[in-house]
Amino acid sequence: MSTASRNVNSFENIPSIKAKTLRINLNPNIYGTFAEIGAGQETARQFFRAGGASGTIAKAMSAYDKSFSDAIYGVEEDGRYVTQARLKGMLRHEMRLVEERISRENNPDYLFFSYANTVATIDFSKRYKGHGWIGIRFQLDPKQKEYDEIVLHIRFKQNEARLQQETLGILGVNLIYGAFFKYHKPKKLLKYLYDHIDKDTIEIDMVNFIGPNFKDVDNRLMSLQLIRNDMTDAVMFGPDGNNLLPAAVLYKKNILALRGSFRPVTKVNMDMFQKSYDIFIREQTVEYENTIVVFEITLSNLKAAGEIDEQDFMDRAELLCSLGHTVLISNFQEYYKLVEYFNNYTKAKIGLTMGVNNLVDIFDEKYYRDLSGGILEAFGKLFFKDLKVYLYPMKDANTGQVMTSNNVKVHPRMKELYKFFKYNGKVMDIIDYDPDIMHIFSREVLKRITNDEEGWEEMLPEGIAEVIKEKQLFGKKTLPPKEKEEVGK
Repeated sequence: MSTASRNVNSFENIPSIKAKTLRINLNPNIYGTFAEIGAGQETARQFFRAGGASGTIAKAMSAYDKSFSDAIYGVEEDGRYVTQARLKGMLRHEMRLVEERISRENNPDYLFFSYANTVATIDFSKRYKGHGWIGIRFQLDPKQKEYDEIVLHIRFKQNEARLQQETLGILGVNLIYGAFFKYHKPKKLLKYLYDHIDKDTIEIDMVNFIGPNFKDVDNRLMSLQLIRNDMTDAVMFGPDGNNLLPAAVLYKKNILALRGSFRPVTKVNMDMFQKSYDIFIREQTVEYENTIVVFEITLSNLKAAGEIDEQDFMDRAELLCSLGHTVLISNFQEYYKLVEYFNNYTKAKIGLTMGVNNLVDIFDEKYYRDLSGGILEAFGKLFFKDLKVYLYPMKDANTGQVMTSNNVKVHPRMKELYKFFKYNGKVMDIIDYDPDIMHIFSREVLKRITNDEEGWEEMLPEGIAEVIKEKQLFGKKTLPPKEKEEVGK
């Protein structure tokens, strides 16, 4: 066990892997199957080694041959095997077999489960370290008709297949144990997934809780926990509230990203999005069908008084989702790290939409002191060959002057560097902006909302004010029925 794991154990008295498997094996009611593909039967092995598994394991199998796998679980539309669809198909199939083959009449107290994983470990060239899907379908009450389900996506970081297999086995035990004994504390369940595992060995970048016992769990909030717990650098979710796998959404896509606090989302944010999108989609190398727009909130913008205000985060997410947008939450304070992240999944065109003040920050050397190559190293990663910044102007509050890429004031030492990128077409002004909304700032809108002042509604996109009032976002009190009607006029 690593030093880090020993230290955690000493403070929290975390049960050993053997203790966890024994608690499950010795429970007379927990009964189910294991189906593991791609990394050996590592999770099932932990239960067999602990002893007493005959009362827990109905079946343990690995359909390694693709033909056998297809014969058992069917052929996926995309022909791939390490996918969420494949995992869910495995869970449903194995649970159905348990229901068909185990008599409820003779075993009225059994709590059925099916555990499955489908993974690809590191390849021989060690270029791709591998990834996988892991999940459990289970019930907490014998009379439970609708099953609960927890699904994870992982990325391996170790350089040996054997080590990856061992880590996967421990993670599987932690998931099964958490499902039955920590289901009522989903935030803690996530933390416990790393019991006896160092965080630098495996990354969890997506999780979804589904089912009757998780009906009050907001999977977007669970996404936030993954970042808070240093399990991953970024998470993504869609308008439906379900978490998405960034790799699947961003793979080989043209990406237009807008960073902001969106606290709340304003007309300016939407104007920035629409105007930059209109330019981006007309770029020569950009295809409409292969383009995604991402609204990104960096973790540093989620903090209030040094701590992350989860309700505040959920309020912002609620509004962006109501507008039908995909949201990325990251811990990338610097833009170049965000671009590096995108580059992991695509070599297509990337666009960054930002205001003048954000551009000034990019040319501030203080953000790059930790880099051996300083700002030049960061800019080499940021302004790669197929990236462009779409710049939204800003009106100077004191002078009334409209600031653009032509008159923006960067530090004197950065002027020549700025000119290089400007004249090489890496920065493009948004010229058809709406001048009537340039006075709108999220912080001013939020201040009016929290102070119960008037006049903030018209600063927001259509329908957003109603959502804030009806759902009492940002601490806004619900309007009485008559006043609600007037707002809709």
